[in-house]
Amino acid sequence: MKKTLFALAALGAFSAAAQAQSSVALYGLIDAGVAYVNNSGGNSNWAAASGMVNVSRWGLEGSEDLGNGLKAIFKLENGFNIANGKLGQGGREFGRQAYVGLSSAQFGALTIGRQYDSVVDYLAPLTLNGSAYGGVMASHPYDNDNTNNSFRINNSVKYSSVNYNGLTFGALYGFSNKAGGFSDNRAYSFGTAYNNGPLSLAAAYLQINRGNGNLGGGALDSSASSGDAIFLASRQRVFGVGGSYAFGPATVGLVWTHTQLDNVASTNFNSTAIGGFNGQSVRFDNYEINAKYALTPAVSLAGAYTFTDGKLDATGQKPKWHTVTLQADYHLSKRTDVYLEGTYQKVADNEGTGLNAAINGAGGVSSTDSQVMVGTGIRHRF
Repeated sequence: MKKTLFALAALGAFSAAAQAQSSVALYGLIDAGVAYVNNSGGNSNWAAASGMVNVSRWGLEGSEDLGNGLKAIFKLENGFNIANGKLGQGGREFGRQAYVGLSSAQFGALTIGRQYDSVVDYLAPLTLNGSAYGGVMASHPYDNDNTNNSFRINNSVKYSSVNYNGLTFGALYGFSNKAGGFSDNRAYSFGTAYNNGPLSLAAAYLQINRGNGNLGGGALDSSASSGDAIFLASRQRVFGVGGSYAFGPATVGLVWTHTQLDNVASTNFNSTAIGGFNGQSVRFDNYEINAKYALTPAVSLAGAYTFTDGKLDATGQKPKWHTVTLQADYHLSKRTDVYLEGTYQKVADNEGTGLNAAINGAGGVSSTDSQVMVGTGIRHRF
């Protein structure tokens, strides 16, 4: 009897140790609400909305302890529309992230799969649209700099450093996977961030080379239905810097990003084709100032103003966007909150360009040079 009890106790201890060495976690976020848009394709609209601030998603992540500070890691993350249950990111099962790799407590992590670029990893968290305080509705025009994470990089190898007293850095390379066309439809990026107490700083660079034509199977899928295409251009370059500083319950941030698009063949935003580019090169400079204030541990206010200076190289036209976003948020618990958010956007000097106002998530492009969207919703994290 004693031997049996000892064997069962030993087996239980071994099982507990094995479980401690490996872990798999289910996590997710659901964002649903109701929104009003004053002009979506020429008409006002009240609609049930999914992901007005943060896109709904669920995922699995796990690790296995391999000893000596080394772990095998993986993540599979799905995006979906809570209003109708459809998959996001062009119908992909794990369209937000899908990777596997190794993580070292001393040297950092190396992962392979479909992953976020360095702009999303390092710079976007300093913008209002790259955070839970503004999200989708606060995006820069057409999310031209991908700070709202509109697309991910396929076939990518990514390195992420460990934290060196607040300093982190990383790089990514997305392969074209094309024999005889190594540089066609490839992408690469790198970035760094420094977080020390109230101060946060970041810088990042992203380049996408699509070559000529509608190239599929590479770092980015080019079709509008893929969920990876806003601008179909021969080359897209994004770089930027940003910083924020916390003063007690208040945080103020500044971010600048520059986007250069060469030979823009077509665009698609809010499921609408955007005219006016006609194969020319386009530049966007986004200047954002944002602020957050915690009135109480449960109540927060946030806002941002972004001035976007554009230029169409062939025609010399210089459209300018003004985007203002305000949000009030109340936490019912650590995992559940309700919010009220509004965004106003106006375009100036856009005559003859076909570039009207277009707030991300509004369901369509405005038929005029201005657009307003107001929404209220609930978010739950698990």
